[in-house]
Amino acid sequence: MTVAGTGMQMEAVALGWLVLIRTDSPFLVGLIASARMSLNFLALFSGAIADRVPRHRLLATVMFAMTLLSLGMLALLLSGRLEVWHIFALVLSGGMVRLFQMPAAQALVADTLPEDRISNGAALTTMGMNLNTVAGPLIGGFLFRGIGPQGVYAVIALLYFLGAILALSIRSSRTTTRSREDSLLRSMLEGLKYVKGQQVLWAMLLLAVIINFTGWPLHTSLMPIFARDVLGTDSAGLGILMAAFGIGALIGSTALASVRNLKSAGKLMLLSVIVWHGTMVAFAASHSFYLSLSILLLTGMAFSSTQVMMLTVVLRITLPEFRGRIMGLRSMAIYSFTFGSMNSGAIAGAWGAPLAANINAAIGIALVGALALFTPKLRRA
Repeated sequence: MTVAGTGMQMEAVALGWLVLIRTDSPFLVGLIASARMSLNFLALFSGAIADRVPRHRLLATVMFAMTLLSLGMLALLLSGRLEVWHIFALVLSGGMVRLFQMPAAQALVADTLPEDRISNGAALTTMGMNLNTVAGPLIGGFLFRGIGPQGVYAVIALLYFLGAILALSIRSSRTTTRSREDSLLRSMLEGLKYVKGQQVLWAMLLLAVIINFTGWPLHTSLMPIFARDVLGTDSAGLGILMAAFGIGALIGSTALASVRNLKSAGKLMLLSVIVWHGTMVAFAASHSFYLSLSILLLTGMAFSSTQVMMLTVVLRITLPEFRGRIMGLRSMAIYSFTFGSMNSGAIAGAWGAPLAANINAAIGIALVGALALFTPKLRRA
């Protein structure tokens, strides 16, 4: 997924900067960013599908569809007819397609590894994602400066296509035991019932809701605004800022990948989330480009630790036949990003990006503290 993931990160930079320079509206930047995840409330359905079909083929289908959508954006850019509503429609369509990506891709990690290597697989998966967050923003930002959005989207389409080909080559030891005659509704209800009986799982899903509402908007809807209005840089500078976050995340996931069997993952995960939000306050206070880069390195390390611990715990305790649906529920939790992104964009438009980041950090720390207090099994996971 590293090839296609690089394309996704390139798209995040190109999309945010394109909307900002065309509209000069922080709110629209946040709105378009939120559209990427706005259909994630349907992710339990996509997770149920991922438990019923060959996951590598589902993943390849997603990548082929993203190739076509990228070519559609490229055609509109080349024609000179691109408008904001076109961008919104294409991004919304991409969000619908990506519903199936996370359940299929992350469940495949456990499908291809023995149980005692799942934590390493989770760390390596996160490491690959973090490589994407380094390479994608750098390539996307500098290509945008050098050859414009048309060139960026041509490369993105190529990377999605290559990702589809690679997905078809994946071999899994998993066999589907569920009868396809079982209704999707029954399958989804079984997934919800399974989660209800597992405090660690539903607590993890609540944690995912929190961090997607409070943490992720900084790196998507707010980062272009910080880059231009606070730090005074361009698309290449935006790419460097996002890559610094990715480098920090890569350092964190690389360190964790060397640990064969992670202990106290729950406590480390909660601590990492609090550190992540703490660095957001420091970033909001910085007006120096290089100081901001240093802070984002720490932010990335905390983010990566959170992701590795979360994926490790979820895959470790979830029965194989439920993994697709649990990953679907985790994708559903990302739906909170839609509201977080729109809220952050609105606050940034009215009072500035630093205040939006500080409000998100305060809310995030308070909610994570409350969750840790009331879910002792999560702390012991």
